[in-house]
Amino acid sequence: MLKKILLILMIVFIGGSLMCEAKALKENNWDKVFKKSDKVDVKKVNFKNRYGITLVGDLYTPKDANGKMPAVAVSGPFGAVKEQASGLYAQTIAERGFITLAFDPSYTGESGGEPRHVASPDINTEDFGAAVDFLSNQNNVDPEKIGIIGICGFGGMGLNAASMDTRIKAAVTSTMYDMSRVNAKGYLDSMDEKARYELRQTLNKQRTEDFKNGTYAPGSGLPDKLTGEEPQFVKDYWGYYKTKRGFHKRSINSNGNWNMTSSLSFMTMPILTYSSEIQNAVLMIHGENAHSKYFSEDAFKKLKGENKELLIVEGANHVDLYDNLEKIPFDKIEKFFKEYLK
Repeated sequence: MLKKILLILMIVFIGGSLMCEAKALKENNWDKVFKKSDKVDVKKVNFKNRYGITLVGDLYTPKDANGKMPAVAVSGPFGAVKEQASGLYAQTIAERGFITLAFDPSYTGESGGEPRHVASPDINTEDFGAAVDFLSNQNNVDPEKIGIIGICGFGGMGLNAASMDTRIKAAVTSTMYDMSRVNAKGYLDSMDEKARYELRQTLNKQRTEDFKNGTYAPGSGLPDKLTGEEPQFVKDYWGYYKTKRGFHKRSINSNGNWNMTSSLSFMTMPILTYSSEIQNAVLMIHGENAHSKYFSEDAFKKLKGENKELLIVEGANHVDLYDNLEKIPFDKIEKFFKEYLK
């Protein structure tokens, strides 16, 4: 009898130990830079855009989900992955009663597309449309109640998508960059026509070299170390992407560079050309102290209708709106979506 009891205890202890190890392993498999919520379930999904590129995303569902629900697709910042800021936004909005999808854009992260680390104003706008395709076909999503959030450079892509895709009933941009404008005109529109032509010459010469070499030369990215002489906004980027705060192994901004020639299409294909025709609701959010604030301010001037709003967050810089929970106005975002996705 004693042997039987000891055997049972051994099985219990070993089983309990294995269960603890399994739980720890599951927790260790969490690959995001933000803390996991106990209020939502998350699973990996994939879907194709109209160009046949497979996109990979994380689908967040409230644990108390019931019936067909409103949904929100999230992407950005430019050069980031779904395990960074877009995932934080998606998880937080899911906690507030929405099904959300954070996805990696084409050619980045876990999504498909070759070559890697290339951006496109057309394809990256389409990526949002593909996310809406996916959400519209989920059994627990109301296809008439779908919104999007675009962060940084994907704020511009998201706003562009909202001008194309009438299924997007509400769009939020956070700390938006207009990537066409900054590539064609430089920061603060400092590039004139002569400088733009010289840049085209350089990039097209690089295309010839890339073809000959069979590889794509990388552009410039964040330094591995700061010298202290960098502009403040570069220091802010570095403080997110290069430190434990936001570093991720699949993030271009954390580890590498966009292809040098990525700028070419942006220089001649301006996004937001038809943003004045967006009829559905738009909320644009930017930090008071962000170097990029002028992108949102100027883009907002083109929008028409009472359902458009520009919110300037007091004391916030560009990167604060990536992950600073004291600065990101999630209450306002929740209220906006509940008003326009009902």
